Amino acid sequence: MKKEAILTRSFFGTDGIRGIANDVLSAELAMAVGRAAVAVLPAASPRILIGRDTRISGPMLESALIAGISSAGGISIRAGVIPTPALASLVLAEGADAGAVISASHNPYRDNGIKFFGSSGFKLSDAQELEMEQFLSGEISFPPPPTDPGPVLRLADPVEEYVEKLLRRFDLDLSGMRLLVDCAQGATYRSTPMALKRLGADVTVICDEPDGLNINAGCGSTHIELLQEAIRNGGYDAGLAHDGDGDRVIAVDAEGGVVDGDFILAICGSYLKEAGRLPHDTIVTTVMTNLGFHLAMKELGIKVVTADVGDRYVLEEMLAGGFGLGGEQSGHIINLEAGTTGDGLATTLLLLSVMRATGRPLKELALVMKRLPQRLVNIQVGDREALNEAAKVWSRVEAEESRLGDEGRVLVRPSGTEPVVRVMVEAATVEVCDEVCDNIARVIRKEMG
Repeated sequence: MKKEAILTRSFFGTDGIRGIANDVLSAELAMAVGRAAVAVLPAASPRILIGRDTRISGPMLESALIAGISSAGGISIRAGVIPTPALASLVLAEGADAGAVISASHNPYRDNGIKFFGSSGFKLSDAQELEMEQFLSGEISFPPPPTDPGPVLRLADPVEEYVEKLLRRFDLDLSGMRLLVDCAQGATYRSTPMALKRLGADVTVICDEPDGLNINAGCGSTHIELLQEAIRNGGYDAGLAHDGDGDRVIAVDAEGGVVDGDFILAICGSYLKEAGRLPHDTIVTTVMTNLGFHLAMKELGIKVVTADVGDRYVLEEMLAGGFGLGGEQSGHIINLEAGTTGDGLATTLLLLSVMRATGRPLKELALVMKRLPQRLVNIQVGDREALNEAAKVWSRVEAEESRLGDEGRVLVRPSGTEPVVRVMVEAATVEVCDEVCDNIARVIRKEMG
């Protein structure tokens, strides 16, 4: 069993800075992050586009981040509430030097985060984040402030600009299609309904009334049961559920069957290969991807490259190999034909394009692969960094792996953003899967809880 390395930097995790707002992620830290961003970026007075999701802490952190940028002489451009992929797209469109998104993605409302994109629309490199860490930790002193602070500007209608830019990439008519969309009370509450309606779909929207406290609360891609219940007996062709910042989407078919990121990658990847649009006939996934996906892709002649968990690592493999499609079981799909980062709306449009082009319902398309029984549990721990040295945990993992042999697998890893250890087990039957998972989880709770 390979022990996955744990990121030990003080501030940046696998998806930017993340923590409880007004506590770990304070206004003071956000201001310092703004100053550090200006210090790291090569431009003398960098233009930084800033967006956020719908959390109640968003305006506070936005103001603090802008204050830090302005105090260091940078130029802040406010985009307001906007999906993460929209911000990345607009960094390119507006010719900005960087973009910052204030969001904790699928996490509860009390959490928040700050993640950056460079002028290319891709996330900042590890080297740039490390340099920012050095400023934030005091290892490197901030430059003296300029005489005049930088200006603060605002984009007129960034959501409109993003939607129009994305729709131009898809030749798609959704007339006659009935769709149900769960916006997770998050940043997509305007963009996704707007895009689908402009393409002619009959759209019903739920969870599109954010109040700052209800983001991801019992809804969205991490609570797919709400969409499953809502779609039954509704006569819909498909349902789509985003997460709070809109970089993910999980689908459900007309009968409520879940079509997660593995299935979406299989459906879209096989379609793109047949159309000659899948570079090198390869898809990039992570170690969390179901074994059933690997077996299906082998049958279709599609190669699979496996990356560490986290979209930044998926993207690194994609760029290194010249691949165009990759993603995670969570529904975080990167399609470089449509953008530079995971985009729930772009993934939705690609999936609907396959349904339209083939004339096949989503349930039938999902037959492209068969999922092996899989269970994932998240276990709260006192110190996720202690996992590598938890000898009794790894002893139990090795014993369970020996038991499974070639008929399953075990993955134990720390979260990159939360104080939890994730245990994922795949096996030939649900019963064996549950038993192995419970055995490992029990030891983790005892040794690390």
